Amino acid sequence: MTFTMQDKMKKTFKGVAETFAALLFWILIWFLVAKKLDMPFVLPSPEKVFLRLVEFLKSFSFYQTLYASFLRVISGFIGGLICGCAMGYLSFFIFPVKKLISPLMAIVRSTPVASFILVVLFWMEKEGVPAFISFLMVLPIVWQNTLLGLEKRDRGLIEMAKIYRIPASTRFFKIDFPQVFSYIISAGKVSLGLAWKAGVAAEVLALPGESVGYMIYNAKMYLEQVDLYAWTIAIIIFSVILEKLFFTFTKTRRNRYAESPESE
Repeated sequence: MTFTMQDKMKKTFKGVAETFAALLFWILIWFLVAKKLDMPFVLPSPEKVFLRLVEFLKSFSFYQTLYASFLRVISGFIGGLICGCAMGYLSFFIFPVKKLISPLMAIVRSTPVASFILVVLFWMEKEGVPAFISFLMVLPIVWQNTLLGLEKRDRGLIEMAKIYRIPASTRFFKIDFPQVFSYIISAGKVSLGLAWKAGVAAEVLALPGESVGYMIYNAKMYLEQVDLYAWTIAIIIFSVILEKLFFTFTKTRRNRYAESPESE
């Protein structure tokens, strides 16, 4: 047990050290290229950008802006998860629904995000555009993974449920959902980053009052490259934190399903 824990800690430390070393390498490349160009309005030096980021971190308005953007993106993400799962179940059990939904999902997946943003701007208030775009990014991924999870279910458990006439609600919560859950979580991990990036892109075009996209747009308009890079790094860091939190939150649920006996 102790040996296993020590190995796990060493492996974690090694992974963190390798990631940190890789980041240092690319920051060094950034520093050398910026110094060689000597054009701060094109590529500011990393030290100026990180100092500006530290200034952001000391400002309360910075967190207000992040929070406002987070609420828009997470509402679209949760909506996409719920609708994607529901539409996946309907598509699996009602074949005509799958035939109707499949072309729509193909269109959503293949249409450029910028096109959707510009079209949606004519339909709704600018405050709702980032949430809706995030929703669209999540929906087809969750829908497809839900279908895949349902197709990969254990046929033996399904047959057993039919033989023992287990109620539909019990079968859903004890057999179907635990098996599909890992596929939904995989879709959520992939789509969360996409939802965040697409939501911020929608903010840049829609320009809702208090948002990260609005700050990026202002930095670009006033040629504040240091601010632009600082906000970009903040977005990356926040996206990584969101994905880690999502992974931690869902890991406990996945373990709970794995530990619960199917025959309860």
